[in-house]
Amino acid sequence: MATRKRLSPEESRRTALEAARALLIEAGPQSVTLKAVAARVGRTHANLLHHFGSASGLQKALAAYLAQTVCETIIEAVRASRAGLGSPREVVDLAFDAFDREGAGQLASWMILTGNEDALDPIVETIHDLVDEIAPEESEAHGEKMRVHEETLTLVLLALGDALMGQPLAKSLRLPRDTARDRAERMLADSIAAHQTAKD
Repeated sequence: MATRKRLSPEESRRTALEAARALLIEAGPQSVTLKAVAARVGRTHANLLHHFGSASGLQKALAAYLAQTVCETIIEAVRASRAGLGSPREVVDLAFDAFDREGAGQLASWMILTGNEDALDPIVETIHDLVDEIAPEESEAHGEKMRVHEETLTLVLLALGDALMGQPLAKSLRLPRDTARDRAERMLADSIAAHQTAKD
């Protein structure tokens, strides 16, 4: 008789969150239940209850997990772009893909519709930390911090809106599907150019 590998609490939690993320992408946020995740990872419902407390606890943990992984990827792209090693388009594509293909947009809308808005707190807080990392406190005197906050807000809202209704809206307006990405790219390119000018 085969025995299951004994995972540490952290490994068990991470495995469950990876399974929840896969379910989110495959079948949408309504599929992210304790029962479905338990079945996916070969654990019991009680085991997941121990780690997350409830289905809403699992969804909140998934939001935090998505936010962390998404923002870590975006910040590396922003740093590379500012150092001349990457392009603004790469940053934009990462942000848009996070909300579209990675399921963050679906999860955010599901949390709002089910009245679980506080599950969005980890996403909001992580994005705030991301912005503070991009525009540190010492740049505040030059207005850089506020500008980066505004641009991050715009980028995230564009990415979220595009994930939720970009395809049908672009089609209705007879615009190319990537129009929102193109505008976000121009905004970010202008921002990086302004940042370089201010440094020089």
